[in-house]
Amino acid sequence: MDKSPDAFRTISEAAEELDLPQHVLRFWETRFANIKPLKRGGGRRYYRPEDVMLLRGIRHLLYDQGFTIKGVQRILKDQGPRYVIAVGEGKGLDEILPMIEEAEAASDEAEIEEAVMLASPALDQESRDKLSEVLRELLECKRILERAREH
Repeated sequence: MDKSPDAFRTISEAAEELDLPQHVLRFWETRFANIKPLKRGGGRRYYRPEDVMLLRGIRHLLYDQGFTIKGVQRILKDQGPRYVIAVGEGKGLDEILPMIEEAEAASDEAEIEEAVMLASPALDQESRDKLSEVLRELLECKRILERAREH
């Protein structure tokens, strides 16, 4: 059974989807600060949908366009990760922006659900709802800050 497009991917699933060995993804994490998969117990990596989209863009620039790692680092610094995602998807930034925002929102919802579920045994429903709302606001603040850094 295939995962939904907004599901998190393990390193093996991401590597298979991108047709790359797992060690390449781990190496890229050391070279590209924008690649930050969630890490769970035992260091197990979970890639968000936008992480996979960014990896696809990096792969395209390195393997298809012939850029060096330094070249891709420069593009990420100058143009931002959304640009690299758009390049990887073969579309303009204006076309890809809704997809990126949708993937970010899906990841945010998954993170919120997980955080609330971890806290839920000690909280009543009203408190869980308030916590969810605060987490959504914090994630929106985080998204605004990340966009500001890109420009």
